[in-house]
Amino acid sequence: MRVLTAVTEGSQDLGGVAGWAVDMMEKLGAPGAGLMVALENLFPPLPSEIILPLAGFTASRGDFTLAEALAWTILGSTVGALALYYLGQLFGRQRMYWIWERLPLVKTEDLEKTEAWFGRHGRKAVFFGRMIPIFRSLISVPAGIERMPMLQFLGLTFAGSAIWNTVFVVAGYQLGENWHRVEGVVGTFQWVVIGVVAVAVIGWVMVRVRSIRTQRQE
Repeated sequence: MRVLTAVTEGSQDLGGVAGWAVDMMEKLGAPGAGLMVALENLFPPLPSEIILPLAGFTASRGDFTLAEALAWTILGSTVGALALYYLGQLFGRQRMYWIWERLPLVKTEDLEKTEAWFGRHGRKAVFFGRMIPIFRSLISVPAGIERMPMLQFLGLTFAGSAIWNTVFVVAGYQLGENWHRVEGVVGTFQWVVIGVVAVAVIGWVMVRVRSIRTQRQE
């Protein structure tokens, strides 16, 4: 395992996801990187901030070219997103409403507003959502539920994934054995996103609880 040996000699002890990713890319080449990125869409615990820089790093070692790394990882992102799109279609609007109406603290009109918002901003959500941790995978599901035109979904997903993947693959390619520095930067950004979402959810719950109490007192 030439790449793994090289990294270990660089004082980076690869294990877990990173070690498995390097092993897959050495065995399958650039298609292995694409496969892992596709799986990352379906299983978010496989972090793209590790897989993509590793793909760039592996390309820098000569196992495949940078162009191959970019092409296969972008293809993998698009295929993985398409699988979730079809899952959203299979789930369907009626099932979504059936479940929503049985959730606490929510109203049917909330979902109707969300649908209306997606109708107005769905294209932006799919494009920019591909560049936001956590939402990168999830955004494909409502696109499928709302039956966004397939070619439009594929085009926006491909474009958004191309930007995101290129940044990380090229960073890994340029940093070489220091590819792991990318993870720290993205990890901080991800926690910021989680914090903002958590605050928004808590605020929404508080407003909804107050609204329900007010209605009961009337």
